[in-house]
Amino acid sequence: MPSAFPLADSPWLSLPPASGGPAAEHGLRHTLLEAHALGELVVSSPTQRSAALRQLLLPVVVDALGRPADEREWVRWFEAGRWSEEQRRCLDAYLDEHAFDLFHPQRPFAQVPGLRTAKNETKGAGLLVATEATGNNVPLFAARTEGEPPKLSPSQAALWLLHAHCWDTAAIKTGAVGDPKVKAGKTTGNPTGPLGQMGVTLPTGRTLYETLLLNIPVGPPLRSDDLPQWKRADVFTPQWQERLPAGLLEVWTWQSRRIRLIPEETAEGDRVTRVVVAAGDRMPHTPELDPHTMWRLEPTGKPRAGTSRKGKTVPPRRPLRMQPGKAAWRGLDALLAPERQARDARENTAGFATSILLDQAGAVRADLGDDFPLRVELTGMAYGNQSAVVEDVMFDALPLPLAALGADTFAHAAVLEVAEQAEELAQAVNRLSADLRRAMGAEPIPWDKGQRPGELLLHALDPLVRRLLAGLRRVGEDIDAIEAGQLAWEQLALRRAWEIADRLLQTVPLAAYAGRTISQGEGRQDRTYRASLAEASFTNRCNEILHRATEDRREASRPHTPGDDDV
Repeated sequence: MPSAFPLADSPWLSLPPASGGPAAEHGLRHTLLEAHALGELVVSSPTQRSAALRQLLLPVVVDALGRPADEREWVRWFEAGRWSEEQRRCLDAYLDEHAFDLFHPQRPFAQVPGLRTAKNETKGAGLLVATEATGNNVPLFAARTEGEPPKLSPSQAALWLLHAHCWDTAAIKTGAVGDPKVKAGKTTGNPTGPLGQMGVTLPTGRTLYETLLLNIPVGPPLRSDDLPQWKRADVFTPQWQERLPAGLLEVWTWQSRRIRLIPEETAEGDRVTRVVVAAGDRMPHTPELDPHTMWRLEPTGKPRAGTSRKGKTVPPRRPLRMQPGKAAWRGLDALLAPERQARDARENTAGFATSILLDQAGAVRADLGDDFPLRVELTGMAYGNQSAVVEDVMFDALPLPLAALGADTFAHAAVLEVAEQAEELAQAVNRLSADLRRAMGAEPIPWDKGQRPGELLLHALDPLVRRLLAGLRRVGEDIDAIEAGQLAWEQLALRRAWEIADRLLQTVPLAAYAGRTISQGEGRQDRTYRASLAEASFTNRCNEILHRATEDRREASRPHTPGDDDV
């Protein structure tokens, strides 16, 4: 029999000291009580960090201590920099009561005891590991076959267990004995884990303590029926249901799968090599109280917002998902859309709303200070083949100026303008490429095939945008410093844009300068494409987009007229 592995005191969470240094493994008790002295959770996949925070760390803190009633109380907690002695006693007592034993015979943490199939079938532990190919997805010449599953240590198994509840793939799942909805030994229609349906927006601070508080939304006491999964009896059975969660704790600890880890004793110690993964609870849609997602808002004037579609209610707001290959700063219009601004949107206008947590951070920015080093991590998964396989894991971390979270601040306007300028420059480069190709007698590169040069420019602009965002954290609302930063950004962005444009111009043949006339159809004037015309159009567009850099060049090129100030 495997030995007990209580997550409260067994080392399994890897964290470095906040002051720097190598990471070490700690139990949940040490991690929470000493959160002020620890840095960011170290994980093998960025999707594990949000899973560990939501499934265990955050709900333990909120269930044991409650949550701040309003922003003033939240600021008092934050400024303390660590838990008070009373809070430490409450956390200690809570973890004495709930040891969270991973291999408990009656109540194994986040699992169903004795979960089995009708034929007692099990699968390799690789089924839990998002990066591990299983089933028909195992490559022909892979280093390991499905018959040689990975051997997960208890700490690895615990993290991948939490990960499966948050990010597991969709489609058919093994039918478990005791589940009345099983048909032919299977359950169908399983959605992905709840985090797989959104782009997770996770604000982080300088210490784990700050990160925990930044991820706790303020509000009144939670409902009496809003319980974490370890206090619910229904999640320890194979039966599942489709419903909305009662509140925040249930959203965080949602059991989207019924799972059983099967450990065995090896020469290296206890290892999890086999698992049973069956259908779990289903949410009809992401509830609006989820604090870790940005939202796409449907126009309230449209009848489909909040109405029925195929028997299901369509909410007026849907979680935003990340796009593969797209940097986080390209979504700043959603990241910086305050909730109050979203409420004031016109009836027939779609829009965005930022996460509850970023909206809250903007409300307390005067107390935190504009120079607070807030960082936002955005995580998502791209699924393929009916969401039954993981195609890509997306992660980006962005330094975010607190001043930009205010809808009426100079910093807010500046970062949105910079993001818009970058997109417009990419479009201008793509238009230059299309015009040059037409001048050569070729068709433009399709938007959904190949790599267009605008993507190369956005890649080149990425470090410039991040440098500007980091710089804006230091200047707050100093309008002169912001303008100077934007001018420097535009000058560098213009240089990068012309580096890409020059490459395009240098590769065209001489025939492109002679040009080509294309008929636009009956009743419309024919259009001539030449390399010289394409270059001139690109120059004009860059001057329009980067108006500060353009004006600065003009000022520098004007002849100096002696005046009264000259000596």
